[in-house]
Amino acid sequence: MKTTVLFGLTALLLSFSVCAQEMETNEDERKVNAYVLPELLRTNSGKLVRNVRDWERVRRPEILAAFEDYIFGKTPVRKLPPRIAVTSVDQKALNGKAIRKQITVFFSQKDKPKIDILLYLPAGTRKPFPVFLALNFEGNHSVCADSGITISQRWMRYDKVRGIENHYATAASRGSRAERWPVEEILQRGYGLATVYQGDVELDRPERSPDDIHAMFRKPGPGDWGGIAAWSWGLSRVMDYLVTDTQVDAKKVAVLGHSRLGKAALWAGALDKRFAMVISNNSGEGGASLYRRNFGETIADLTRAVPYWFCENFSEFSGHENDLPVDAHELIALMAPRPVYVASAVEDTWADPRGEFLSLYHASPAYHLYGLRGLESNRQPDVGQNAGAGVLGYHLRKGDHELTRIDWQYFLNFADRYFKKKM
Repeated sequence: MKTTVLFGLTALLLSFSVCAQEMETNEDERKVNAYVLPELLRTNSGKLVRNVRDWERVRRPEILAAFEDYIFGKTPVRKLPPRIAVTSVDQKALNGKAIRKQITVFFSQKDKPKIDILLYLPAGTRKPFPVFLALNFEGNHSVCADSGITISQRWMRYDKVRGIENHYATAASRGSRAERWPVEEILQRGYGLATVYQGDVELDRPERSPDDIHAMFRKPGPGDWGGIAAWSWGLSRVMDYLVTDTQVDAKKVAVLGHSRLGKAALWAGALDKRFAMVISNNSGEGGASLYRRNFGETIADLTRAVPYWFCENFSEFSGHENDLPVDAHELIALMAPRPVYVASAVEDTWADPRGEFLSLYHASPAYHLYGLRGLESNRQPDVGQNAGAGVLGYHLRKGDHELTRIDWQYFLNFADRYFKKKM
């Protein structure tokens, strides 16, 4: 009897040990397992896609459906007629360098849920401008010290250092994230910037709020949308406004995101073809990095820590990445023929920089169908260098998981290539 008990205890301890090993993060390239990616240009029926017609009518819808079914969930199709209110316009913001607009979009007859849009445009001319659109983490007022920006009154993660106390922003948080948003440089380069606090759409926490956009729809089932799809939905609702603003060139809007919001930007670009360019910064697993590469963050990490970002079905592939019907290169390919840029940081190993780069490389065949250049080499560029002379661009900078002025310089240069080319 004693032997049986000891054996059972030993087995249990061994089981815990195995689980601990399985959960250990791999950041050694030599320990990356061999993997085979799903064939991008082969349909579910086994047919090889050789032209744009078959890609757009057959293969692209198959891939999109798989991402909906197993990763991000299905976004509700019911329309919520918006009520738009332009709450303020300053024609001489930032010492005359900018036009600053603040717009509130309501989705019901009540005051909530709503999203508050901050839009900066270059001053001094009436022509429509290309615009970068991105969600932010800590309120519109955090992107710039401009005293005219309304301070968000939505719940936020506690960060006393950045002026967030008791989960709400204070005046001390104004401009607290300005290092991520070089507003004046963006304006000087001839671009506008539109941004919305992610919490206006969906709070980043497991508990749903009555003011989240999820509250406007039925309770999600196993294959219905999670937080990333909700944030993506919010980006498209901002686009609904931008197409009505005559000072915005709605055919030249680049959707951009950092970290989890980089995942949201990629999914928004896949769902909404109105975005003319898609930019992902340090988006990692669930974003640009390949699921099948066991390097850095894994599906197990995501579904254990932030399962509410994804649909319930995603957890089925925890530890079984090779069974996932799609991989991240196919997410990138959904944007074809539109330009896509992915940025990595060498110290951000959790996001798997090489996996982010390889997704772009393996997405290239979809762009070839349109006669466009993708990434023609699978050699990742050195730190401080960028890759891609075609419609797929990439850079690897020094530093860690952050959105920096250096990243923005690469983004602006890439946007110049397509938004400012002479016709």
